[in-house]
Amino acid sequence: MRAVILLGAAALTAMAAPAAAGEVTITVTDLRSSDGVVRACMTTKEDIFPRCIKDPASHRTVVPAGENVTIRFTGVEPGSYAIALLHDENDNGKADRALGMMPKEGYGFSRDAKVSMGPPKFEDAVFDHDGTAQNLAITMRYFL
Repeated sequence: MRAVILLGAAALTAMAAPAAAGEVTITVTDLRSSDGVVRACMTTKEDIFPRCIKDPASHRTVVPAGENVTIRFTGVEPGSYAIALLHDENDNGKADRALGMMPKEGYGFSRDAKVSMGPPKFEDAVFDHDGTAQNLAITMRYFL
């Protein structure tokens, strides 16, 4: 009887435990060159997207640009996220623009959200992460 009670308690404890944080793997396609780096950020904060550097809890990384680019965010808690990518071809840490508006470097967003007179809205790029391993593909786009 005691073994049954202990097993039942262990089962309840396991059910009450929060979902384990998972990994989000992003395959970046269509880079026009291997110059520079790809800057990536992933946030749950709608009000600051795509500038998730303003979110101290965001996931951010920089990887070398190349023919095949894979980005991994580990320890990702379940939630609703959006991802923004920048192909920083000259590796100067910012999104270079022509005429003050048009991006000169590549960009991409989760769900391949489209750009129209500015970055997409969070709701167009948002995806749900359930805490398990998840694979996404994002196409790099270039305006110029």
